[in-house]
Amino acid sequence: MLRSSCTALALLAAVVSPAVRAADPPLDTAAIESITGIKGTMNTAENVYKVSKPRTDIKLNVDRWTVPPFMGITSYAAFMPVVGGAMVMGDTVLLEDEVNPAMSAALDAGLEVTALHNHFFFDQPKIYFMHIGGMGDTARLARAVRAVYDRIAQVRSGQATPASAFPGDIPATSSISALPIEEVFGTKSQSSNGMVKVVIGRRTTTHDVDVGSEMGVNTWAAFAGSDQQAVVDGDFAMLESELQTVLKTMRASGINIVAIHQHMTQETPRIVFLHYWGKGKAVDLARAVKRAVDTQRL
Repeated sequence: MLRSSCTALALLAAVVSPAVRAADPPLDTAAIESITGIKGTMNTAENVYKVSKPRTDIKLNVDRWTVPPFMGITSYAAFMPVVGGAMVMGDTVLLEDEVNPAMSAALDAGLEVTALHNHFFFDQPKIYFMHIGGMGDTARLARAVRAVYDRIAQVRSGQATPASAFPGDIPATSSISALPIEEVFGTKSQSSNGMVKVVIGRRTTTHDVDVGSEMGVNTWAAFAGSDQQAVVDGDFAMLESELQTVLKTMRASGINIVAIHQHMTQETPRIVFLHYWGKGKAVDLARAVKRAVDTQRL
């Protein structure tokens, strides 16, 4: 009888509204304001404190219309109290040349980067949105958010006009040597007009159907240019638990992340995809990608 009563109480606790649960620990909003340097607002109904940073420095035109920050050109970080500190979630508005410096700042500060994508078509300049998250000590999370915003400001103070390309040239005619790439990855490659591609398949189930590499569940790396001046672009297929490690490994090698998103719905296990772009010696780029591949549970 006691066991049945305990089970019933546990089920009741799972569905009871947050308003009648034990009170959440207090959130140090003064510390968040002081550390981020931004005055926030408190939503008492949701017990969330949000700091917002409008990108007033970006003169954005979308579909031949000037977009004010109120229409979605505002970075924010929202803090919710949890046992042990806080949870933070946020979205960061970035110009193209700010994305990877800001991402590295977030990762180095202990935040997770959970998505990177566009919100608009026909936007000039092109802007991207990087979603962040984390849990733990409130002051540490606030310092991490501040580090991201400070890194963006540092990029802009060094170059007022957004960059139009990554550093380094790419030869017009490709002549990549396949053998060194194959030796790095330990697998055969595909070749076309001096370019080389390696594909590593994975499997998942979607709509109760088992799918794999040929259906698009794969990690790939394609190399063009020359052995000394190469470019690599590609896609990572990852479990959700692998995303942060792959991001950190790729950024530590100087590979630029250009998108993080999903390609499917209702798949089990869930697969997240990451697109990237890097420049350098072909074999160095191959080793950088392989280091990230090696962190996965393939």
